[in-house]
Amino acid sequence: MSTPVSPATSRNDGESTSDLWVFGYGSLMWRPGFEFVEQVSARLIGAHRALCVYSFDHRGTPERPGLVLGLDRGGACRGIAFRVAGERRAATIAYLREREQTTNVYHEVMRSVWLEGDARQRVSALAYIVDRGHVQYAGRLSLQEQLRYVRQGHGRSGDNRAYVLSTVTSIEAQGFRDAPLHQLAALLHEDSPGAI
Repeated sequence: MSTPVSPATSRNDGESTSDLWVFGYGSLMWRPGFEFVEQVSARLIGAHRALCVYSFDHRGTPERPGLVLGLDRGGACRGIAFRVAGERRAATIAYLREREQTTNVYHEVMRSVWLEGDARQRVSALAYIVDRGHVQYAGRLSLQEQLRYVRQGHGRSGDNRAYVLSTVTSIEAQGFRDAPLHQLAALLHEDSPGAI
């Protein structure tokens, strides 16, 4: 179950001085943008990575939306868990809210993730789960629909194509594959070989 992070009452907001874990599954894997003391390959159960969010800001505009990743219900997701020192907790949460919640398309929650390695330790990590009731929720799009949005998408954080290809590169660096994203990346590579 997800535990919502309440700005006014939650210990997750900086009132706590304990370390904070953050689960990255998209651009946070290759551009976290915050200080951390360690990063560990990790798995979240109960949600999967999907290109299910129309981007009106970072990788598109309302007139020409791009498509970005969200954690959608069901399945599992491999990604990276970042451990943030307790003294950086409040600043990190503030940064992530400014970055991830520009249109409030995600629910900010604490979810259990399993760290990979010998111990298979379970930790509670901050994660961003897509809001299925939000106007930007795209649902399950066909590969051709995804390709169309990614090709047209460009926003204040750059090109949508680069976002997808950088995420695939990061996934490969972690030693696994994401079949739907790899299929899309193969088509994007055909557009202009060698370029990101």
